[in-house]
Amino acid sequence: MPGDKQPQRAALISLGCKVNQAELEGIKSVFQQAGYLIVDFEEPADVYVIHTCTVTHLSDRKSRQLIRRANRQNPEAVVVVTGCYAQVAPDEVLAIPGVDVVVGTRGRHRLPELIARARETRKAINAVKEHTAGEPFEELPVGEPSRARAFLKIQEGCEEYCRYCIVPYARGPLRSLEPEKAVAAVQRLLAAGFKEIVLTGVHTGAYGRDLGRGIDLNYLLQRLVRLPGLLRLRISSLDPPDFSDELIATLGAADNICPHFHIPLQSGDDYILQRMGRKYTVGQYRDLVAAIRAVKPGVAITTDVIVGFPGEGKENFARTLEFVREIAFARLHVFPFSPRAGTPAAALPDQVPAEVKKERVRELIAVGRGLARKYAAGFIGRVVKVLVEKQVPGRENTWEGHSENYLKVNFQAPGRELTGEIVPVVLEEIRGETTWGKIFSGQQGKEDAMAKNK
Repeated sequence: MPGDKQPQRAALISLGCKVNQAELEGIKSVFQQAGYLIVDFEEPADVYVIHTCTVTHLSDRKSRQLIRRANRQNPEAVVVVTGCYAQVAPDEVLAIPGVDVVVGTRGRHRLPELIARARETRKAINAVKEHTAGEPFEELPVGEPSRARAFLKIQEGCEEYCRYCIVPYARGPLRSLEPEKAVAAVQRLLAAGFKEIVLTGVHTGAYGRDLGRGIDLNYLLQRLVRLPGLLRLRISSLDPPDFSDELIATLGAADNICPHFHIPLQSGDDYILQRMGRKYTVGQYRDLVAAIRAVKPGVAITTDVIVGFPGEGKENFARTLEFVREIAFARLHVFPFSPRAGTPAAALPDQVPAEVKKERVRELIAVGRGLARKYAAGFIGRVVKVLVEKQVPGRENTWEGHSENYLKVNFQAPGRELTGEIVPVVLEEIRGETTWGKIFSGQQGKEDAMAKNK
């Protein structure tokens, strides 16, 4: 009706990991519950929220660029900065022109209240709080990032203190979502029609350590995999020491746990692993991968590798290259070492020159692309179940999604909307980083293929 007050428009964007992505969806829900209309970050808005990452200097720079972009788009808007960069450097963030509210990695449910206060007082607000032992797990609403899959954050904080990592300082001590609440959240998501649930955490494998009572990740998985209607459960990342024999057995036995595990390696050289403060050896990593592949044939093992850590010489890097090829990862994420102020690695001697790091990154990325193509090639001619995520822009009747083992798959299918459905696709060829196929047809053949791929 004429004269009705229009809802405030909020534009939100996130940098960084899947935990940040999951949190952003929860923050969006906080704003929606407060009556805001969520719009794209490129659109005019009354409030801009930048959910930041600080794992590298590049992350910090991208965060600052987004803050300045928000100010250019609407100088009158309230600009809110949250996340890890805000947590570890609130004064630095607050000094950026146009920033009105700074909130770190806790207290995000208070954002509408803080925005109202900033408007009323016309003063910038620093609402960052230090993390303390025993603080509760922050429960944000479970958001819905797409019609295909939903993310559920079950764990927060890290206490490993790897020598290069700023995350423990940004995220604080271990906190876990109570298993009953995790089960209830998954049940709500299944009732809403989601086919795949992704469990995320800062140190997901440490789930339950703060709860006691024999609760750990394996305990939670045992409860979740039995839920009616749960077709796919994906685990975002697990560190090598977090795999117990019991957990490996569960991963192998549960048909609805996706055969894709992201296990950070960081280096394929024992000397560098020790300098990094990582709590495993190359041999232990090799044995772990063998144990997983024994119970989950065809599994995709993906990883992170840091290149150019202080003290990494030619021989150390060569051993990393050799080990990466030996393990035959399905995908590599490669990062040049970025010294973070306040971490021990920043002060280590034998820093690797930037140009050497760049060359090693290029070399390892090239190896990773070859391995990814080789892994995908092993599924050509086979039928996989693809969770359809979207229609490919600019390609009529062409759909994109991921298989259970996280191959990106495109296929053509005219007619009805397929987003959010699981479709059997026979893989035919690889184009770049995408595997292409066609819908597998034939009723008996379809039933046989679906049974084979369960």
